[in-house]
Amino acid sequence: MSDVAYKLVDRTEWSAARADGAYAGSAIDRADGYIHLSTADQLAETARRHYAGRADLMLVALDLRPLGDNLKWEASRGGALFPHVYAPLPVSAAIGERPLSVDADGVMRFEDGAVGWP
Repeated sequence: MSDVAYKLVDRTEWSAARADGAYAGSAIDRADGYIHLSTADQLAETARRHYAGRADLMLVALDLRPLGDNLKWEASRGGALFPHVYAPLPVSAAIGERPLSVDADGVMRFEDGAVGWP
């Protein structure tokens, strides 16, 4: 399992999390009881399925090591193991962030002009 995972986050929510020091998750995360993350290999499909047509997003890269027992790898799409966080996500775990949108076809378009992932 990787020590790095990714979260697509509404830009306004991530700004609030930075001010608070932790991200409590999206409405879907809170309803499910954990924060959904994706590995690098899972990210493009997550963007396509769940964020198509969305703008004003941030892609946040996270170091999973400080999450300890709050991190669980659980089967999801097609039985693949996904990282889930069962606690507010400390902003201090962020090791990188990039602003982006996801077009109607589900392709990530970064504000620096890059398309897709990585």
